[in-house]
Amino acid sequence: MVRLGWHDAGTYDKTIEEWPRRGGANGSLRFEIELKHAANAGLVNALKLLQPIKEKYSGVTYADLFQLASATAVEEAGGPKIPMKYGRVDASEPDQCPEEGRLPDAGPPSPAGHLRDVFYRMGFSDKEIVALSGAHTLGRSRPERSGWGKPETKYTKEGPGAPGGQSWTVQWLQFDNSYFKDIKEKRDEDLLVLPTDAALFEDPSFKVYAEKYAEDKATFFNDYAEAHAKLSNLGAKFDPPEGFSIDDNFTAGVPEKFVAAKYSSGKKELSNEMKKKIRAEYEGFGGSPDKPLQSNYFLNIIVVIGVLAILTYFFGN
Repeated sequence: MVRLGWHDAGTYDKTIEEWPRRGGANGSLRFEIELKHAANAGLVNALKLLQPIKEKYSGVTYADLFQLASATAVEEAGGPKIPMKYGRVDASEPDQCPEEGRLPDAGPPSPAGHLRDVFYRMGFSDKEIVALSGAHTLGRSRPERSGWGKPETKYTKEGPGAPGGQSWTVQWLQFDNSYFKDIKEKRDEDLLVLPTDAALFEDPSFKVYAEKYAEDKATFFNDYAEAHAKLSNLGAKFDPPEGFSIDDNFTAGVPEKFVAAKYSSGKKELSNEMKKKIRAEYEGFGGSPDKPLQSNYFLNIIVVIGVLAILTYFFGN
């Protein structure tokens, strides 16, 4: 699910203004022509898992559903809360899919340079590149799909899910900073290290952040959450334009605060003199603005207000 959201958004090109030609989080990955891109091998399985949800909640766009699934997967695996917004508009036709080749490769001739070429095109910094790479703490690589990794290891031979593949970490369904620790220590041949993974500790600029994240999970979580949220919005067109949140803070069971103006009929207010008369009668029964009357005084108050209103009508203020 994480990869599905990433690969839908990761086609963004900041040099192209036109939507959806610029790529990004627009749901185009649902179309067969894009699903068949080499970098998207196997993602049809994730799409099939989400399809029943899409059918049940047809008003949710694919673009939103992919990003919701990605962020939720990170959070459910123990990762940070991603500050997401929604309202993405879907690309409508297969011919709106981006051309193949915008997503990163695992083993390019110059791994660090390749990462920068791809992620700088989307507007990311070196820090964000390293933080996002940390999502490899989850999942496995399957050689029949990507050409990388072992068919099976002691960590993947029994699943969960379909067994096999090679993971980057021992607990590959737990989101933490072990990806950085394991690459740094290089102590287990059953754990995958791609050329682009190794580059994080070989490139001087990347290494600063990789070392920090290996030592400080809280810093990694904070930086990752910000970078993931940024990625999820790349290239998206929102309706409404500012998007909306499904995580707004509210307290269940607390009634809406009463604001008199919200329910005003637009009629002329009582005069100050009339207000003083009503207040005097109100206080005469033991009430005050900060101390409501007991219920047995209610009828008396209504009578007094009615009499004062009639007198005002006949004799004026």
